[in-house]
Amino acid sequence: MQAIAKITRAFELIAASRIVKAQQAVVQSEPYARGITQAVSAVASLSNAEHALTREHEKPDRAAMLLITSDRGLAGAYSSSAIREGESLATLLRSEGKTVMPYICGRKGIAYYKFRQREVVDQWSGFSDKPTYADAKQVAQTLIDAFTTPTDEGGVHEIHIVYTEFVSMLTQRPVARRLLPLEYEESTEEPAEGALPLYEFEPSAEAVLDALLPQYIGSRIYNAMLQAAASELASRRRAMKSATDNAEDLVRTLTREANQARQGEITQEISEIVGGANALQDAMSAHE
Repeated sequence: MQAIAKITRAFELIAASRIVKAQQAVVQSEPYARGITQAVSAVASLSNAEHALTREHEKPDRAAMLLITSDRGLAGAYSSSAIREGESLATLLRSEGKTVMPYICGRKGIAYYKFRQREVVDQWSGFSDKPTYADAKQVAQTLIDAFTTPTDEGGVHEIHIVYTEFVSMLTQRPVARRLLPLEYEESTEEPAEGALPLYEFEPSAEAVLDALLPQYIGSRIYNAMLQAAASELASRRRAMKSATDNAEDLVRTLTREANQARQGEITQEISEIVGGANALQDAMSAHE
């Protein structure tokens, strides 16, 4: 049990050392994500440009779901919580008459679907705790290709993403969001970052959207992967700390019980020796 406590303590320290870099990666990705979101919002709101990635289908009946889980275990309920959120989203989409097309990141999610013999359109693994933009770009391109492909050829009308949002070291929550088509929100209030600047689009707004939207989707997926990685490490650190504390408590309990049992055996042996000595003395006295 002491060996197990040492192992879980080592896992806890490793996760604690990595989570700082994971948090920094999330923070560093946010300015770019905000900037490209603002640029896409400006093009979409200040022009009447039509684009395949912004066009709503009249009767959407096929939806892709990107589920982000972990590659490794020992992270408490991290992966299971994301999978449950994915199941809830899939149930909601099916209730709307849509066929769900799963895309899975992480070996835990892949194993979950494989064990239940469910179809998975595409899957990726090996980078859950340290994703790169190249990984996110590969996933994004696959989903964009599926969105721009006609449904009779295997395409989809919507793309949703399920991942774990990093709130703090103690709080991580699974969330489900729609990526495509883009959702427009009309508001008379000024955005928190200020009014959008006036742009001139060259050669055209459509061409700008062609260049920006794939980058936008890639940045959204990359940010989701980074948040999921930070959440995974935080969950693993918390789970390993709990396991270490439980192992140490169990060691103390078992040590105390072993000491009590040993003390009982010693007391019993002393009692038997004393009893034997008294009996021998009584026998000798009677003989005299």
